[in-house]
Amino acid sequence: MNKKRKRLLTGDRPTGKLHLGHYVGSLKNRVALQEQYECFFIVADLHTLTTKPEKEHVAGLAANIYDIVLDYLSVGIDPQQSTIFLQSAVTEEFELNLLLTMLVTLPRLARLPSLKDMARAAQLDEERLPLGLIGYPVLQAADILLPRAHLVPVGKDNEAHVEISREIARRFNRLYDAEVFPVPEVLVGDVPTLVGIDGQSKMSKSLNNAIFLSDNEKAVEKKVMRMYTDPKRIRADIPGRVEGNPVFIYHDAFNPNLAEVKDLKARYRQGKVGDVEVKRKLARALNNFLDPIREQRAYYEAQPGMVEEVLVVGTRRMQTVARKTMELVYEAMGMPSLKLRRAITRDVDFRLLG
Repeated sequence: MNKKRKRLLTGDRPTGKLHLGHYVGSLKNRVALQEQYECFFIVADLHTLTTKPEKEHVAGLAANIYDIVLDYLSVGIDPQQSTIFLQSAVTEEFELNLLLTMLVTLPRLARLPSLKDMARAAQLDEERLPLGLIGYPVLQAADILLPRAHLVPVGKDNEAHVEISREIARRFNRLYDAEVFPVPEVLVGDVPTLVGIDGQSKMSKSLNNAIFLSDNEKAVEKKVMRMYTDPKRIRADIPGRVEGNPVFIYHDAFNPNLAEVKDLKARYRQGKVGDVEVKRKLARALNNFLDPIREQRAYYEAQPGMVEEVLVVGTRRMQTVARKTMELVYEAMGMPSLKLRRAITRDVDFRLLG
């Protein structure tokens, strides 16, 4: 383990391009913490299978994986400092996931409200609920514990999942009287959940209410102009509500011109500014924020094979860490298979295993 820096693990399911909600919920923290932590960023393709195992979905994973890595690079994640890797290419994920399922009960997993939300979103009733979806938090624990991470930046909706990882880490260490796994801490972003442009729920690709990091200027302007505001304000001269108003939530999160935001809020409350002006200034602020991200994206897209190389190098790096972790795990457990593994790896006579 790196003695100088603690480790950080977080990542995303490759279900499409990332959006502003991902940025405020986790990406911003990832970029800021690269200097302080040894960072591992997982492209969690196995997690997508818990609700979408169909062949046509799997066929689209390659493009989504490419887009996510491109988004990581575009916001400033540095592959020289951080490890970006593909979950399913690290076979130790499967091993550790299986072992960790022995350390958590079904009732404990069933109490997680996020699992019920995921089942509803996937339109799965109790009769069709896959075992993999119920075990989603255990696989997530394997993601976190495999690099022996100390910190996990997540969105607010995943905080309870990390608590499962903490419980499993403590139980493993106690059960086998060994400090193999650090008990990971959680870091939630400054804007834990960003409401979508519909104002009804959090920003989500599936709900078609997201502004993507890769959206061009016109797309951003179009989405902002159809944003939900104060439904009771039917004219510009009617005083409006600022608190909880999605347009002002976005201004607070992305508009660095604090004086402008303060002025807009004051005039909005007094009924002295229309929604159009408030939205146009928000669109400008968002495009100013996204411009350097778009430039970086264009740079990496113009380098053939660069995105793939980043993923290959990162996955190889993670495989090395994962092998070490599993050796520590089997050694702590006293599993006979550890001696066999060493014999196979080092070409030792199997008769020495006794």
